[in-house]
Amino acid sequence: MLHQVRARGSARQRLFQADAEREDFVPRLARVAAAEALPVYAWTLLPNHFHLVVRTGRHPLARSMRSLLTGYAGAFNRRSRRSGHVLQNRYKSVVCDEAVSLLALVRSLHLNPLRARMVVALEGVATSADSGQVALVGTRAYGWQDTAAVLPQFGRTRVGAQREYRRFVAAGVRQGRRVELQGGGLIRSAGGWQAVQALRRGREGDAGEERILGSREFGEQVRQEVEGRQAQGRGTPRVLPVERVIEGVCQAVGVRAEELRGSGRRAAVSRARAGVAYLWLEWLGQSGPGAARALVQASIEKGWKNWTCTY
Repeated sequence: MLHQVRARGSARQRLFQADAEREDFVPRLARVAAAEALPVYAWTLLPNHFHLVVRTGRHPLARSMRSLLTGYAGAFNRRSRRSGHVLQNRYKSVVCDEAVSLLALVRSLHLNPLRARMVVALEGVATSADSGQVALVGTRAYGWQDTAAVLPQFGRTRVGAQREYRRFVAAGVRQGRRVELQGGGLIRSAGGWQAVQALRRGREGDAGEERILGSREFGEQVRQEVEGRQAQGRGTPRVLPVERVIEGVCQAVGVRAEELRGSGRRAAVSRARAGVAYLWLEWLGQSGPGAARALVQASIEKGWKNWTCTY
């Protein structure tokens, strides 16, 4: 599932006071992205906070963020010869509808250094070491950053896609800060999925609630998944053949199951693949290797000779 994540320094203290902080944080993010299989689509470091756009990987988001932030906070205190909390309320995340907001979020995050006047012109964002914009426009290589989910949506060749992506970002400058992309900030460290379930009560009962960034239908989908998780906690069996998972997700997204077997990156197909992986790993609690075996077996039984398993 796609998340917009952000965290601030405690009492608004500066998290990135010098190059040493950035040079510590970015490699830590790279290691988490690789070890946790956490796709990172966008990231920005500002003086007293940071933003990420990520997708949950093999492990829950909370585990990935704990791995990233605990190590960084300890190193920060050692460098500063201080003790105590480094981050304010740990971190916040907003569940996002990828089909609606992925590209807009990537653009918005990467324009933050310009809005914060860390650079004086848009060209400065393309060379700044404080965001993932450099990987998307090609001025610096970050092998761990997932550019393949973004650039192909702008063109077939890398050069052409980067050119059109630059134009897309430039158009975002004129739009200013888009409030609808901010979200409310679901605090995973203070309630996790139970906090999403709490949206059912009182004023927060609207499926379009700001802590879920997407359409009313997407908000309802998230809630249904949350209810499934809570049912699991009450001991409700969750035995479901992988074929049912594939068929159900494909029907909901509006694609044919056969389309998942190829390497196409059409948005709906990518969303269906992500949905199958998420439900199989997170909701049904199956292992990654188990998912791969089950999907391959399903492809054999269905006669899908060229299934490509990317989970």
